[in-house]
Amino acid sequence: MNDHPVSGTLRSDGAFVAAWRQAFVSGVDHDSVIARVNAESGWSGRYLFMIAMSAGIAVLGLLLSSPAVVIGAMLISPLMSPILGLGFGLTLFDFVEVRRAGAALLGGAVLGVAFAALIVLVSPLKEPTAEILARTRPNLFDLLVALFAALAGSFAIIRGRGETITGVAIATALMPPLATVGYGLATWNMPVLGGALALFVTNFVTIALSATVMARLYGFGHTLSPRQSWAQVMVLVTVFVAMAIPLGYALARIGREAVTVTQVRALLGDRFGAQSRVTQLDVDFAARPIAVRAVVIAPRDRSVPTPKVRDELATALGEPVTLQLDQVLLQPGSSALDAQLVELAQAKAAEASAGRETEIAHLVALVAGVADDQVTIDRGHQRAQVTAHPLPGASVVSYRALEARVRAVEDGWDITVVPPLQPLPEITFADEIDALDDAGRQSVETSAWAAHRWNVRALGVPGMSAGATPARPGLAERRALAIAAVLNRNGIRAQPQPAAGQHFRLALVDDQAGDQ
Repeated sequence: MNDHPVSGTLRSDGAFVAAWRQAFVSGVDHDSVIARVNAESGWSGRYLFMIAMSAGIAVLGLLLSSPAVVIGAMLISPLMSPILGLGFGLTLFDFVEVRRAGAALLGGAVLGVAFAALIVLVSPLKEPTAEILARTRPNLFDLLVALFAALAGSFAIIRGRGETITGVAIATALMPPLATVGYGLATWNMPVLGGALALFVTNFVTIALSATVMARLYGFGHTLSPRQSWAQVMVLVTVFVAMAIPLGYALARIGREAVTVTQVRALLGDRFGAQSRVTQLDVDFAARPIAVRAVVIAPRDRSVPTPKVRDELATALGEPVTLQLDQVLLQPGSSALDAQLVELAQAKAAEASAGRETEIAHLVALVAGVADDQVTIDRGHQRAQVTAHPLPGASVVSYRALEARVRAVEDGWDITVVPPLQPLPEITFADEIDALDDAGRQSVETSAWAAHRWNVRALGVPGMSAGATPARPGLAERRALAIAAVLNRNGIRAQPQPAAGQHFRLALVDDQAGDQ
């Protein structure tokens, strides 16, 4: 017997509600739908296998930046089943099914992330691609996509047209965000991991709650009490509003950024004239103030000082900006072909620059004992930074020497080598002498260098008094003051430590007290 009777039990809820139930709800086999949803929403060997395969295809498609491969992962992803089970369980207040579907969803998500991260770890391709970055900034449109897809998927299940669920999986894209989370975890890229995780949570919560709404519209859970029904309504409204507000803000921010890029391009075009061309434009909204980099090809008589353009941009945007502007100026009468040749030369120069950066990254990685992809390159400011791997027998002095050697080879680049944490060099004084010789001064300066690399602002100096300096300081105090003077010249604060003999070794200390 059908446990969810509808026909013949219509209540006086109004003509529209009665007509809806008679036309749509009465034709639904509720028992069959619930049985099908419950059968597909739990654990199984097939489910786990398909999760792993979908995650593998998805992460390879992301690394290759291939939309076709990513779509293939969406086609076989089985994550829709436990999410729909979760939604129908909420509709019926069937918390046993909610826990069962939730456990399957959580386990599948963890497996997908872990398998994707494993593939990234063994892959030689680890650079973020356009397909990866596209899944790191969820916004209100993503919520709407998940909403429409969930309504379509729920309709397909309820009306017995489950074969269309595959197309719904393409729209909601549950597995690619999870694979992106795996990529962020494997590369320890927290912005990518956080953004992709937020997108996945947005999708699965929206799908589950939308399935709840659709199920109620088709008569599921009609036996619930008015109090339970109102509780469902309040939960649905609260969750959707809570998600819509930050996602709407994110969408508005994306829109503002797009408008800002258009404004910058239009202002540069107007400022340099109709015969000019903005060939490259990059706006870094994460920088403070906003950083604009542009290349403009223009007639020589339209040259404009960069500070003037920067001020005009700041006025137009209503906020401060930094501007790196390269002006390629053509002689009067130069043809469009000349401009194209200049643009081609710039492209070649950019390729050469990219090759040069690769060489620098390789050299810095070589001296630091790490892989090339662990070197951070800042092309705009010509900076390279790397955290060195512990090398056998290497001291802080060795790492400083390595950094100096690379800086000498790569003139014009700011190379930073961060040494592994280890004891600072020993500082030695001659008997009864309170002045630093050259070797002692080098040891103090090396200690200050290491402190800067470790983001430490103060070093403990043995023998330094905690209070005011005595009127007639002893030998240990005078030696400590000599060390403190060198530290201060190198931007490091000296902190008191217990006295030592003629051999000093500075110590890393908690500098919170010094900030009060």
